[in-house]
Amino acid sequence: MKREILTTQDGSTTIHLPDWDESYHSKHGAIQEAYHVFIKSGFSLFNSKSISILEIGFGTGLNAFITYLEAEKASLAIDYVGVEAYPVQLEEALQMNYVSELNASNEKAIFSKMHEGSWNEKHTISNTFSLTKRQQFFQDINDIEQFDLIYFDAFGFRVQPELWSLEIFQKMFTSLKSGGVLVTYACRTSIKNAMKDSGFSVEKLPGAPGKREMLRGIKK
Repeated sequence: MKREILTTQDGSTTIHLPDWDESYHSKHGAIQEAYHVFIKSGFSLFNSKSISILEIGFGTGLNAFITYLEAEKASLAIDYVGVEAYPVQLEEALQMNYVSELNASNEKAIFSKMHEGSWNEKHTISNTFSLTKRQQFFQDINDIEQFDLIYFDAFGFRVQPELWSLEIFQKMFTSLKSGGVLVTYACRTSIKNAMKDSGFSVEKLPGAPGKREMLRGIKK
């Protein structure tokens, strides 16, 4: 499938798939979407010293990198697992301009390390951040009460509705510890219903720029 690198409205880059007319991030701003959906609406809820995070759709590594930066500020220890069925190639990932756009030149080596590390193995990224990239179909996830927080960042319902099914959200619910949180940029009624039917307490929140609403689910 053809792939191209585009610059979104906040100046940060994303990967676009013309055949699907789908991008890895919002055209309104990759970085601002990541901060709004995953940091502000998810990560910021936790003040414990150690957090386990599952990302559904590791993609370009933007969410992992931003989480690392925020965890460093807050002195939090992070065990991060990113699941991706079709990994982005190293040379493509390193073309993303996140380090410069985030004014994080001192952490350039960290972003590279996240992508250079082998798949399906746990890597120590820093003294407080570990990363496991799992090459895996979402349907094959079978973790049990392992995570505090899930970033659900799959391709959109329009192109891959099977990734937003009751079956998938049941797996997400099972993967979370009690009190765990799932955040996603999406807010389609069928997605909200699938989350509710899998056991989540679901709330609508204001969406990132360019999108009216998003969803957050809590495992009570």
